[in-house]
Amino acid sequence: MAAQHKKPTAAGKERLAARAGVDIRRRAAGIRVVLMDVDGVMTDGRICLQSLPDGTSEEMKVFHAHDGAGIKLAGLMGLRMGLITGRDSAATTRRAREASMEFVFQGRAKKLVAYEEILRTARVTDEAVAYIGDDLPDLPLLRRAGLAVAVGNAVPEVKQAAHYVTARSGGQGAVREVIELILKAQGRWSEAIPRAIA
Repeated sequence: MAAQHKKPTAAGKERLAARAGVDIRRRAAGIRVVLMDVDGVMTDGRICLQSLPDGTSEEMKVFHAHDGAGIKLAGLMGLRMGLITGRDSAATTRRAREASMEFVFQGRAKKLVAYEEILRTARVTDEAVAYIGDDLPDLPLLRRAGLAVAVGNAVPEVKQAAHYVTARSGGQGAVREVIELILKAQGRWSEAIPRAIA
């Protein structure tokens, strides 16, 4: 039986959305670079390993189509997209290529080093960066980012550090939700829609 996704009420959206006193639209309006974790953000956090007859295994990841379309659209709209993850994965490499992500940093146990490299390359400050995370290794980046986002099923410490908590869970369209938030705050969503369907 498929899981039922309840739509949050208006009050629930407000409760989930932003910490008190944080102007999300103002923060989102200044974003030029969107970075994210992979496992638990672009995926639901599960890691599937398939055993092979030779004793090795292959990793499989499941990505949401709405997230991929949103990442691609964000790039078309001039947002610079990237990921920083502690794991190496061929599936992540392929997904990043399909979505035309500019910054792809895998196997980075210390995510902050990769984050700072991206800032230098993109020539932006923290205020121009949105970071989407779900777990404790994301905290140093969330504390720096101009728009710190926790997915709906993030651990409590990440939600506490975030400016915005998505209504959707990781791997279930949370990335798309953030991209729409940013483009709407920048007054560019209506311009983006024709590009998505062209």
